[in-house]
Amino acid sequence: MRILSIDYGKRRTGIAVTDPMQIIAGGLTTVDTKELLAFLKAYTSKEQVETIVVGLPTQPNGQPSENQARVRSFVGEMKKALPDIPVEFYDERFTSVIAHQTMLDSGIGRKRRQDKALVDEISATIILQNYMEHKRLGH
Repeated sequence: MRILSIDYGKRRTGIAVTDPMQIIAGGLTTVDTKELLAFLKAYTSKEQVETIVVGLPTQPNGQPSENQARVRSFVGEMKKALPDIPVEFYDERFTSVIAHQTMLDSGIGRKRRQDKALVDEISATIILQNYMEHKRLGH
């Protein structure tokens, strides 16, 4: 079964997923946030998803960011729509910064680095990789 992660945004949401053996995390897509619940219902009807990990937006000082209330509200809706799939939050501090650095390090051109959808997808992948590492270390 796969683990799916969400980097929830006001306009668009990055989604990443593991392979069925939960070894590798990879970007799946970016969807319009208004379409997110429909996308998740369709995806989970075709693929077995063990857990959904949602990036919890937090300020560097540990305080909730302005987007956190929206994230929690969406997760409430998602839990009603997909009651059989556990949802876990994962601190997403600095994932956008890491995503931009990853893009720089990989040699992606400037125009492509300005693609906010790509940044969201990479951010979701980083959340998922960090979550998997955290689980592997038994935290």
